[in-house]
Amino acid sequence: MARDLLIGLYLLLFKGLFNLCKIFPTKDKVTFVVSFGENSLNVYEEMKKQHITSEIVFLKKSSCSYDLETLTDAKVLQFETRNIMDLVGSIYHLATSKHILVDNYYGFLASIEFKEDVQCIQLWHAAGALKSFGLQDRSAKKRSSNAQNRFLNVYNKFDKVVVGSDEMAKIFLEAFALSSQAVLRTGVPRTDLFYNQELQSEIIETLYKENPILKMKKVILYAPTYRDNELDNFSLMLDLTKMHAELSEEYVLLIKLHPAIKNKAKQYEEEYPDFVYDYSSFNTINYLLLITDILITDYSSIPYEYCLLNKPMVFFAYDIDTYQRTRGLPEDYHKQLPGPLVFNTTDVIDTIKHNRFDLSLVEEFSKKWNRYSTGSSSKNLIQFLYNEQEENQPILEQQKQQQQVL
Repeated sequence: MARDLLIGLYLLLFKGLFNLCKIFPTKDKVTFVVSFGENSLNVYEEMKKQHITSEIVFLKKSSCSYDLETLTDAKVLQFETRNIMDLVGSIYHLATSKHILVDNYYGFLASIEFKEDVQCIQLWHAAGALKSFGLQDRSAKKRSSNAQNRFLNVYNKFDKVVVGSDEMAKIFLEAFALSSQAVLRTGVPRTDLFYNQELQSEIIETLYKENPILKMKKVILYAPTYRDNELDNFSLMLDLTKMHAELSEEYVLLIKLHPAIKNKAKQYEEEYPDFVYDYSSFNTINYLLLITDILITDYSSIPYEYCLLNKPMVFFAYDIDTYQRTRGLPEDYHKQLPGPLVFNTTDVIDTIKHNRFDLSLVEEFSKKWNRYSTGSSSKNLIQFLYNEQEENQPILEQQKQQQQVL
């Protein structure tokens, strides 16, 4: 009750300031609201490449680990902060921008109404989904009626939601209660990296230079999903002693934990030198995927991009029953996986040592989930936003055809 009251007061303040700022005219301006950043940065880079002259603004949440302040041709403000100047400035840019691109759920959307000529586009931070979110998240159903109405009001503000596949389109339609007309099949911008061989080579060379052992041994990357309450009660469920004993001659293990608990992994790096490396603070996980030989994850969205490299992955779902009960997973979760499902460290090691992988499953998985993410996703989105109607017709026709399917 107290939480809903505080949120309500904040949204009331936000709405009042936003309505005042709507008095000012709409400008040729793109405002990115970022919690993660990677999709937004890819779109930004494409805008620069195409010499788009629109004013660019980034509203940066504290969870965004990218150093956006180094961008010399974009304004960067801290978002949802106690800094009054940044708060008012952020609201002004939201009220006067022609295009608003968001990469997460943002409660402020529930309290405002954009002008008719403004587009709000959901540039979701994941290319696919195994775990439930939005209206499908079981924990959301336990929230108050005010909170649930707020969720719907936020989702209603999405004019378009960017997807890389029809499968993800179906998920968004249910999770956000959207109509089929809201789906924009341009592909996911952050996947463009996997089609850019020159950029990949530069990234790999840099990673090897920073840590030469990554070139000397095969790389296992462990990137688990963040679980509720892990900030205070995190426990690594992989038995690193066993893994070190069985795998350290041939492999190194990189650990990429959620930013909220990233400091927890330092102790493992100290306990297992030359085997465990903490990469939790590393910004761009897709860069790490380029040097990864085997991925270990669980309910994360990482496999939807890693599959583009056609490399093996293991799904270490040690708490699947609990996660299913509290957050929700597809009933056929195990059938959707493009790799072995295991529940303990012994089976993780056995899978790796005996190469129990079927890469044909990875290939099928990629075709299913990356149908529209074919290396030009950022370019496609810019085309949708800026080109004339006749030039934009191929994308618009594609939207109409796929809407009929859904």
